[in-house]
Amino acid sequence: MTGYISAKETAEKWNISQRRVAILCCEGRVDGAVTVGNMWIIPSNAKKPADKRALRGEVRASTALKPFLKWAGGKGQLVDELENTIFAEERHFTKYCEPMVGGGALFFNILSKHNFEQIYIGDVNRELINSYNVIKTEVDGLIARLQKMKTAFLAMDGEERKKYYYSVRDKYNETELTNSTSVEKAAYFIFLNKTCFNGLYRVNRKGLFNVPMGAYKNPAVFDEESLLCINKALQNVVIVCGDYSLSRDFIDRNTLVYFDPPYRPISATSAFNSYNADAFDDDEQIRLYEFINDISGVGAKIILSNSDPKNVDPDDTFFDSLYSSYNIRRVSASRMINSKADGRGSINELIISN
Repeated sequence: MTGYISAKETAEKWNISQRRVAILCCEGRVDGAVTVGNMWIIPSNAKKPADKRALRGEVRASTALKPFLKWAGGKGQLVDELENTIFAEERHFTKYCEPMVGGGALFFNILSKHNFEQIYIGDVNRELINSYNVIKTEVDGLIARLQKMKTAFLAMDGEERKKYYYSVRDKYNETELTNSTSVEKAAYFIFLNKTCFNGLYRVNRKGLFNVPMGAYKNPAVFDEESLLCINKALQNVVIVCGDYSLSRDFIDRNTLVYFDPPYRPISATSAFNSYNADAFDDDEQIRLYEFINDISGVGAKIILSNSDPKNVDPDDTFFDSLYSSYNIRRVSASRMINSKADGRGSINELIISN
């Protein structure tokens, strides 16, 4: 009679990680594997499945990854244009870097289709980067918390939902981010993102999240399968919290780098969605340009997206002058951050590359 061994014993036998064993079992690729409670047990005579993961440089054929957040200013609608710019030339990149990752629309698209030897993502938003790290390292605990919150929220009526939302917002603001609260904070962060107005991340001068509740009848708080896929994809990704300049040592001539900074406001009211308590003003845009010049000088491939000042003022040549030695394309995109539908519409955005 065939005996069974644990996932840990199987991992040691096959010389792979215990998480990889669990993934293979979840994918149905280990004959006879069964779950007992929350654990996989595997027939002792089971053969290690062939590794079907993409080889270096190959295009992936795996499940498409999608952002786990509804991120204001996200680049979902520009992904095709950005991809066309990135792969317009016949050049092989072994490293990918996105040091201002935000919601990661392009990052997840790239990760779904292409394999890199090294990947780096970063952001100054501690709560955002904490969520990426929790998905990478503690996805099961995160899913359990999100499921509990989602079930409770969707069972409530309008007024109860409002009270619940603001109670979660208060807990989020009151809970300090530490190693022991990282999963809790990530769950609050994702829940608030999916239930707040337009997926904004806005903080006041004290650094407190202050976005009101959105008017969603059935918000998709989270997608378990998607989070599990992201968990797998992030295992070999370096995730850094901090200024984009920290990526300098990672970047070389074999690196593809995409920058998605806070957009330069195109109107007096469009800057209300402050990303953090510190403004990304024109001086910061110039500092970013200087950094881009530096890494462009070592041969890295650079892509940058930003707002087009000419949408409002045809004589505003801020980016045209700043990036005069770079390729600048104007592409059409929809402005989505407005409480009134008639305040939304098609505008031009900039895609800048070297």
